[in-house]
Amino acid sequence: MNIFLRELKANLRSLVVWGGIVILFVSIGIAKFSAYEGNPEMLAILDQMPPGLLAAFNFDAFNLTTITGFFGVMFTYFALLLSISAAMWGSDIISKEERDRTVEFSLALPVPRGRLVTAKTLAATVNCIGLLIITWGVSLANVAKYHPDSQFYAFMSLCMLALFILQMIFLAVGVFLGCAMKHCKRSSSVAVSLLLGTYFLSVVSGLNKDLDFLKYFSPFRYFDPAMLLHESRIDVTFVWLSAGIIAVCMVGAYVSYSKRDLYI
Repeated sequence: MNIFLRELKANLRSLVVWGGIVILFVSIGIAKFSAYEGNPEMLAILDQMPPGLLAAFNFDAFNLTTITGFFGVMFTYFALLLSISAAMWGSDIISKEERDRTVEFSLALPVPRGRLVTAKTLAATVNCIGLLIITWGVSLANVAKYHPDSQFYAFMSLCMLALFILQMIFLAVGVFLGCAMKHCKRSSSVAVSLLLGTYFLSVVSGLNKDLDFLKYFSPFRYFDPAMLLHESRIDVTFVWLSAGIIAVCMVGAYVSYSKRDLYI
């Protein structure tokens, strides 16, 4: 418990910073909706874009003149922000002990390495949940003036669930890299690079139907906002795939950290 609370306190500043970024992004993003609200002429700009590009970024699946459609387009950017923060927290919360030369203190505690990983991962999970709640709350506050209907609130709830699963995927990937990589300073950069690589795959897979198989390699394609809106459901196949990725990464983290030589 002491390790868990210590990590929560140590990462509070990071949560505040990320929370500020999310608040700024949501406020500016939804403020731009005022230009689209009830103004179909703004959609003429999208007609000049290639159909493949529209499909890749889900512009063709939503009506940007409604707050529900506009939020659907913003989902991808929420996913990027929250996933990057989760990946960085996951990788940094483990590797920082070696980076900051405090690993001796951690090793001196009467707890096994596995319990150390558990406590730190739980602390990072609390941070992820905190940032998700901030995103949810700020979004609700900013859209209230547009008087969204019940469909919007149901859609937003599904989006937040999908975002949480994405956070857990990249948190687990980050924890695994932080535990497994010998060069502790590189784990965060590798985690973010891997994340951006999977996002690039999600864009490429949306450009051409022949490349649709790439969606299985990109968590950003596991939760299609168009399906969340129009079918009000999450594809169970990708939920199980997400659970598998999380489980494999966490098992790999425990095994690799228990056997790895730590740099003091």
